Amino acid sequence: MKFDDLGLSAGLLRAIGEQGYTTPTPIQHLAIPPILQGKDLMAAAQTGTGKTAAFLLPLLQRMESSPPGKKPGPPQALVLTPTRELAAQVTRNAEALGHHLPLRTAVVFGGVKIAPQARQLRQGVALLVATPGRLLDHARQGNLDLSRVKTLVLDEADRMLDMGFIHDIRRLLALLPPTRERQNLLFSATFSNEIRNLARGLMNHPEMVEAGTPNTATPRVSQVVHPVDRRRKRELLSHMIGSRQWQQVLVFTRTRHGANRLARQLEQDGLSTAAIHGNKSQGARTRALAGFKAGRIRVLVATDIAARGLDIDDLPRVVNFELPDTAEDYVHRIGRTGRAGREGEAISLVCTEERKQLADIERLLRQRIPHEALEGYEPSTSLRPRPTGEEKRRSRKAGTQSKAPRKGRPAARRTTTGGARF
Repeated sequence: MKFDDLGLSAGLLRAIGEQGYTTPTPIQHLAIPPILQGKDLMAAAQTGTGKTAAFLLPLLQRMESSPPGKKPGPPQALVLTPTRELAAQVTRNAEALGHHLPLRTAVVFGGVKIAPQARQLRQGVALLVATPGRLLDHARQGNLDLSRVKTLVLDEADRMLDMGFIHDIRRLLALLPPTRERQNLLFSATFSNEIRNLARGLMNHPEMVEAGTPNTATPRVSQVVHPVDRRRKRELLSHMIGSRQWQQVLVFTRTRHGANRLARQLEQDGLSTAAIHGNKSQGARTRALAGFKAGRIRVLVATDIAARGLDIDDLPRVVNFELPDTAEDYVHRIGRTGRAGREGEAISLVCTEERKQLADIERLLRQRIPHEALEGYEPSTSLRPRPTGEEKRRSRKAGTQSKAPRKGRPAARRTTTGGARF
């Protein structure tokens, strides 16, 4: 199938062609038709497989079919994202795809002055991309009317519906038309059962589409765990960057304080480094990311906020200096590499204290990540201690049961297909 077969307008097809794309990715192939039909949709796909275009293309098509009139008015469509970087990325994609359409797009997020955003909103906008906190600020100040929104998109929906955002989301939903009167679209790389149940309460008989196996990493990303004592992690990281001549590496920490500390230490080791996290001003975050992309900054140290919005096509590798507390965040972290059909590498420096996080991640991925202890940095304690007698008995019992013949209808087959990010 090609984009021409999806019923998209000439303006959209022209914009797609100008960017060199002809064939939709699996998530685009699955998501675009039901969205064009006006259905509510929950869509899951691996990071870097074109989820943004999967909702933007049909969204722009539907707005083009019912333009607001000669003078732009209140937003017809609202895209909510958890981070400023992701909001900016979605806006850039919307402007590129809608280049030949008479639709005005705007973005609002915190960390910058609110007055210029307010002036733009009062001039009218068809598609609005926003982070929840700043959007609520504009609503309180009377800078926009959300009562005419026809389509709501939650990008990175798992993060948007967790406890950090759910209260703001509920406040915003109260300003929108009722659920049954608008189209609701949720896109994410991961959907836990709790998030699925919560999402269904915010939607109108949604369909569910999945491209590939949910909650997994793309097979283009090779994964490895290097066991190491906590106190030697920074030493090992500096050694790897220098000895392997890495020129661009994204490193994840759990906390903002930890990101700042590690960035200072790597600078002392002679590595050009910057940190990016929620406490940094938007200007500082933008400069750090621009320097990293341009090659002026060799190491970018980030908290999980950066896993939801950093779009670097050629990023060769990511390093988990610390494993995340939530297994799903691991998927988003390593999804920063191996994008647009390229190969990537995900390296985790894991100490004994992180055994539980590692077990949770492997359980989510349904696979064991290879371990490789590096010479000179072997940990004092193994990450995988020998199983107890009871654990061995349970393992043998489970293996015996798994070999028993299955009765009834065979499980449905799931086909996993690839595709470059759009």
